[in-house]
Amino acid sequence: MSTITETAMQSSRPPIIPKDFCAKQPETIRLYPLSNYTFGTKETQPEEDPSVLARLKRLEEHYEKYGMRRTCEGVLVCHEHNHPHVLMLQIANAFFKLPGDYLRPDDDEIEGFKARLNERLAPVGSQFSGEGVNEDWEIGDTLAQWWRPNFETFMYPFLPGHVTRPKECKKLYFIQLPKKKVLSVPKNMKLLAVPLFELYDNTARYGPQLSAIPHLLSRYNFEFVDENDNVVAVTPGTPCPGIDALRTKVLTGGGETAGEGQDTGMEDYKEGAGENGSQA
Repeated sequence: MSTITETAMQSSRPPIIPKDFCAKQPETIRLYPLSNYTFGTKETQPEEDPSVLARLKRLEEHYEKYGMRRTCEGVLVCHEHNHPHVLMLQIANAFFKLPGDYLRPDDDEIEGFKARLNERLAPVGSQFSGEGVNEDWEIGDTLAQWWRPNFETFMYPFLPGHVTRPKECKKLYFIQLPKKKVLSVPKNMKLLAVPLFELYDNTARYGPQLSAIPHLLSRYNFEFVDENDNVVAVTPGTPCPGIDALRTKVLTGGGETAGEGQDTGMEDYKEGAGENGSQA
């Protein structure tokens, strides 16, 4: 609470500081600024299924051979203007999804998940060098489990009582990004940094799974550091710099603007770029 107190005392009318209110909460999470990370592109990774129906058909074939499919996705969080942002993939200017994928039948859960994250986001060859290139993934808490009871698009954050053989379980894990990290996204995808307020209660655009992420992260307190590792805000903390400064950022990818292997910066994402919705 010392940072809050110091900030409050700068005001001509400082607020009353309440008694500590952090019992039974996880350890405070440190978030690094978006500018700490390097973003590039790599070879196209076509989607395995040309349609949702084809995806469900493949799920049915998987279930017949191996039983329930295990899917792992990561909630990668950094900050921009002292507000948490989630890194998210956009495919074909339409569907949004978190990094990750289904595990292969013989995969260990965590090691298999790291392998799928590397397929999506790790740089290849000698594209980059320096700090953050070979940084391992720090897999944190399981934030949610979503269940697919049948060979349908619907998934639920609970297992219906009459369902004894779910077809898929998707787990979302919190991933604390290190101080530096190099990420490369396939050229047919975009990597976005989406602020929490954009996701909150926005099922029309992002679907129920992604729009629930602000709820899942609300259990954590955050501290925000600048590029020099100075703590500049905490939760609750300094005022937001203004809503206009907080926008979804296109970090890299998408083909038409991203040069191969180049850091494309952080362009503001334009609304209406494609259809709404998240990947099934």
